Amino acid sequence: MFARSIIRLPTTLSRGFATHTGPLSALPAVLHLKTGQSFHGRSFGSPRSIFGETVFSTSITSYTESMTDPSYRGQILVFTTPLIGNYGVPSNNAPIDSQDVGVVLESQGIQCSAIVVADVAEKFSHHSAVESLASWCRRSNIPAITGVDTRAVTRLLRDQGTTLGRLAIGPDACTPAPASEQYWDPAVENLVDQVSTKYPYQLNPTGDIKIAVLDFGAKANILRSLVRRNAAVTVLPWNYNFNSIRDKFDGLFLTNGPGNPGQCMEAVSILRKTLQEWNKPVFGICMGHQIIGMAAGLEAYRMTFGNRGHNQPVLALASAGSIKAGRVYVTSQNHQYALKLSDPFPQGWEPFFINCNDSSVEGIKSTPESGKKVWGVQFHPESAGGPLDTIEMFTDFLDECRMHKAENVKTPVATTIDVASFMVEQPARVQVTA
Repeated sequence: MFARSIIRLPTTLSRGFATHTGPLSALPAVLHLKTGQSFHGRSFGSPRSIFGETVFSTSITSYTESMTDPSYRGQILVFTTPLIGNYGVPSNNAPIDSQDVGVVLESQGIQCSAIVVADVAEKFSHHSAVESLASWCRRSNIPAITGVDTRAVTRLLRDQGTTLGRLAIGPDACTPAPASEQYWDPAVENLVDQVSTKYPYQLNPTGDIKIAVLDFGAKANILRSLVRRNAAVTVLPWNYNFNSIRDKFDGLFLTNGPGNPGQCMEAVSILRKTLQEWNKPVFGICMGHQIIGMAAGLEAYRMTFGNRGHNQPVLALASAGSIKAGRVYVTSQNHQYALKLSDPFPQGWEPFFINCNDSSVEGIKSTPESGKKVWGVQFHPESAGGPLDTIEMFTDFLDECRMHKAENVKTPVATTIDVASFMVEQPARVQVTA
């Protein structure tokens, strides 16, 4: 008897560790695809209907980080993992100091237009959770649907490519699917302008190396990865005239962002001048990588599927810092556009990485003969979530900035940058959302 009680004890205690999400909505919901398919389920988020681009992510964990990634702006996000919401949602407040940037997740709020899951968890359990996924979606005015065969949706998207869609909730779920011309394509809008900071702001101003960040929709972990390596970071709007202040900085970083890089030709033009006249290190991730490539003379194109998930293998074609040629790295990715692999490559440039699955360009770099130190990668070295195979690329970049600074210092420089000298007014602390 005593033994049976001991065996049952953990099960009894465990019931107190999970929090029930509360009653889910009984509202019907339907996911309509422009290609004609419809998937029925029930709503568990905001009771409003939405148009967007339907994409899928193979990420097994980190649904909160994915949903707050600005690169998902305008998209209906389908999670292939069957059960979503089992560890709830944490508080999104963090300090702003040499270790953090004001948020726990990847921006101040949910960035995707809606989410689609097979089975939303009715209970959640995690030491940092403060609310359920359903509560978070309702509070953030984000529609969500559960009870959908996400395997079938994913197979459709895999076969026909990313597809425009509409998530219809409540009374709208009982009406016919929209006509083809009614679907909204987020690619026609400048989504970067919607998520980029509106004014410059600083993080860790006492850091030993001064880095300018062009914000195309930065994930917070990119900024964390810089400040935790003691960089003094100044975040600038995506189209800020960096060349007017570039001599104040030791390096330039271009972040990720949503949508079509063709909407950012203003930034491409500015960066082209920077690359021609400035010899300090430059590093770009995702959208930033595409902007570097276009400034170098490469073309960007829309992929059929895009790559979204935490398990994308890339092959290094060249060595640089911690990256060794010939090694395969597993990476986190979220993009619909990529750079075209051209032969010959623009003078002074070479391929850096290639995707092991679809052979798309995953990175470019300046050649040793060019005398430049410029890198771009399509994947996310900072992850959040995902593997950390390439996280030391941040260290490599900042080490190059410090080395260049040490080699070129002629007179003492100020320990801080006067942001007010090129700032119209005080911005929000972190990522500005529309």
